Amino acid sequence: MAAPMDQRIAVPIDDPNADTEWNEILRKHKIIPEKPPSPTPMIQEAILEARRLAHENRLEGKDLSDLDSLEDEEDEDFLESYRQKRLQELSALSKKSIHGSVYPLSKPDYQRDVTEASNNGPVFVHLASSLSTNVESRVLGQLWRQAAEEYGDIKFCEMPANRAIEGYPEKNCPTILVYKNGDIVKQIVTLMTVGGPRMSMLELDNLLVEVGAVKENDMRVLKRRREAEYAEEERIVHKGIKSSSDRRKQDDDDDDWD
Repeated sequence: MAAPMDQRIAVPIDDPNADTEWNEILRKHKIIPEKPPSPTPMIQEAILEARRLAHENRLEGKDLSDLDSLEDEEDEDFLESYRQKRLQELSALSKKSIHGSVYPLSKPDYQRDVTEASNNGPVFVHLASSLSTNVESRVLGQLWRQAAEEYGDIKFCEMPANRAIEGYPEKNCPTILVYKNGDIVKQIVTLMTVGGPRMSMLELDNLLVEVGAVKENDMRVLKRRREAEYAEEERIVHKGIKSSSDRRKQDDDDDDWD
């Protein structure tokens, strides 16, 4: 028979993390471990920090006209500091905007105009379909022209795929190639993964951010995202109003039958 000191004593414990006098005695004698720190203060601190950053960055992505409309809502000095920041950003973009249109490519100049040019900044190439019936290629061509105008600091090029690569399958058109430092860093075959024929500048912005052509907080990117969010909010509100109106109309029709 085991000696009394060798026998284990079952200590009743309801909840080892509960703040009870009994648990405190058990912790003191190291029978149960110390209570882990509550995550609540850390969560609250994270929420406060997120609110602080959101407040500090509330003007991110707003252009000069947006800032002018906030003169009655924001502190004058704070608004002016952001206005100066925007002017500096616009000035920097203007100096770097050396392109502004889509460059048509030819095979003999491809090495110089794309591969070598990518050592000075990313180059985006649209290998286009030669068929007018290819809807995705037409959509991408329109986005390419819009992007070239908005992002004059980035080089956008276009070339019929079958001229760039002999025998290139039509089913792979359009194809997007992104070059940086002489290498292909991103390849997208057809628009299936970026919205298909519904691809918009939002998806193209995301691509630019992904490959490092523009920053996440680029004011052009932020402004378009903000406008898309406003449009979605308007759509939801309009849908709610329409649903409410339809329900009232249905109720009126039911009353007429009564």
